[in-house]
Amino acid sequence: MKLLVITAAALVGLVTQVAKPTETVASRGDILVGPARATDGDSLRMGDKRIRLFGIDAPESAQTCMIEGEPWKCGRASRTALARLTRGRVLTCEVRDMDRKRFVSVCRIGGQDINARMVRNGWAVAYRRYSLDYLPDEWAARTAGLALWRSRFERPHDYRARRRAERRARPAPAPPPADCVIKGNISRSGEHIFHMPGQRDYHRTRINEDNGERWFCSAENARKAGWRIAKR
Repeated sequence: MKLLVITAAALVGLVTQVAKPTETVASRGDILVGPARATDGDSLRMGDKRIRLFGIDAPESAQTCMIEGEPWKCGRASRTALARLTRGRVLTCEVRDMDRKRFVSVCRIGGQDINARMVRNGWAVAYRRYSLDYLPDEWAARTAGLALWRSRFERPHDYRARRRAERRARPAPAPPPADCVIKGNISRSGEHIFHMPGQRDYHRTRINEDNGERWFCSAENARKAGWRIAKR
């Protein structure tokens, strides 16, 4: 078993740190220790490590649920719940598996299983495809009508499958006008950012016009529309 310590300095990108692990894979039972920030309701970033919480599934950041006929941004609410739970705390995460360079882990704060806490508080569901460990927590949250369970929602796994099917069925998008190659992207947090050709993240940025993203013909037009230039 390896103990991989992620220091607070590593988390904010500073060079002064106690240890900076270089492993990109881990074995079952390895331990990650350090502060972390929530990227969605079942995922964390600990230094340069991406962590997926084992055995649970939370709404995607763009996913909405319905409460009394009104849309509710349950994906963002779930991410906020995990952020509040972990902010300023040191996590101990036991690795169970690797998934696309993500450390699939059970994470604890002071011995308390936060995977279970997210499900028991109603912000995630048991991911039955991979584990039945958190079914009692899901049942408790459902019985109490907490968080997601006070709404009408699609299980995250089903939501992702439906969205993939819709994308496959959708005709290929038309290419942008020849002179309009600036990419207006909307981040998970809702920030409007444009990427210029030559910037580092330009080629890997994808534009989804159905989500309000768009192409611009000039940086001036992008700024007037409320977008800011990407930092890299």
